[in-house]
Amino acid sequence: MPELRRVAVNGVELNVALDGQGPPVLLLHGFPHTWQLWQDVMAGLSDRHTVIAPDLRGLGASSRAESGYDAATLADDAAALLEQLGVHDAAVAGIDAGTPPAFLLAMRRPDLVQRLVVMESLLGRLPGAEDFLSDGAPWWFGFHSVPHLAEEVLRGNEARYVDWFLTTGTLGEGVPPHIRDAFVHAYSGTEALRCAFSYYRALPQSAAQVERTVAQGRLTVPTMTVGSHPVGAALEYQLRPVADDLTGRTIEDCGHIIPLHRPQALLDLLQPFLAGERVT
Repeated sequence: MPELRRVAVNGVELNVALDGQGPPVLLLHGFPHTWQLWQDVMAGLSDRHTVIAPDLRGLGASSRAESGYDAATLADDAAALLEQLGVHDAAVAGIDAGTPPAFLLAMRRPDLVQRLVVMESLLGRLPGAEDFLSDGAPWWFGFHSVPHLAEEVLRGNEARYVDWFLTTGTLGEGVPPHIRDAFVHAYSGTEALRCAFSYYRALPQSAAQVERTVAQGRLTVPTMTVGSHPVGAALEYQLRPVADDLTGRTIEDCGHIIPLHRPQALLDLLQPFLAGERVT
């Protein structure tokens, strides 16, 4: 079982799961997840890697911060976490809300990020996602973005709401009951919901941060995009013009929550990529 540790970084305390030994890998989850999203992936990597999986700012058992839910601040959280753990360089993987901070960290700190893996998300308004967004953003983006609305509407119905995302995100298969229960617990209560929806309310700021960073330079670290349903190859299309070394892969018959839905398929991509081998 991973060790759980509280680490003070950037004005907050992060709940961090640590396992294994070897070259470090930092894993950043999304919504509505906690570090337990990576449970199977951590088990598959820990024989060769030190795996670091925090609950992001405001989420899970980490501090309920009042602010700082933009991608740049979250990237600073990640850099400070690695520094506090004595890690001088690491591979970084992010999914969903964890993708923009992982990307900004790699762009701004190529000395710190050896390899980058980003999954099932878009990077602000970068070109390449027009087909995916042809019918507009998913409905919940607007709902979550209205200040105070979603947390008031959903109070008392958190379990049903989280269940919808978990079932839809695994194409109806759901997730293991103990992980489902952990996610429901993590997103129950007005404060927990406020923190979660603060990520959506910070999206315009995060998008502007991505655009400014891309305008100032290129993504130089070896990078792999992993898509499934619904994002598919859209993230690869966004990164193709700005990345020097990009591998794009999709996992068929897989929902959005790749680490829980198809963990072995993801490990089959991660393990050779992290080792510097060709990914087929």
